[in-house]
Amino acid sequence: MELLKLAALDPEDLTVISAHLQDAVLRAGDLTYLAAEHRFVLAVRRFDWSAPAGEPPRRRLAGVHFERVLGVRTRGIRPGQAPDAVLSLLAVTFEPSDAPSGCVNLVFAGGAAIRLDVECVEVRLKDLGPVWEAEARPAHDPDGVRALDAPAP
Repeated sequence: MELLKLAALDPEDLTVISAHLQDAVLRAGDLTYLAAEHRFVLAVRRFDWSAPAGEPPRRRLAGVHFERVLGVRTRGIRPGQAPDAVLSLLAVTFEPSDAPSGCVNLVFAGGAAIRLDVECVEVRLKDLGPVWEAEARPAHDPDGVRALDAPAP
């Protein structure tokens, strides 16, 4: 079982990380902005879309950090929110402003979002080891509302 380790240094690389993070679940308490270090960190339970066909669906614990973060804005997620509130990550996108700076957007089910103002794209994703069987594959209905499988440990 090979652990995933990726880095993104431009918007194209970020689309690869976004694909691996699609349908990741996390708790609100797993989000941290380290302003003095210009870093935004999250721990996720990502759905392993690369699992071989015929094997049960699975999730993996992974760490993600965004570097060169100048500011963070949120929608539908508030500071002090219940740390066990579950969020479902749908996509990570980049909007350029004055190249190479711009905004990284973390888009969650239910309309929640986090916007990171960044000097440039610099993101790392690393599996941390634990893997477990998921109850089901994530499914999307035509309205874009996602049915979650259990958020496991």
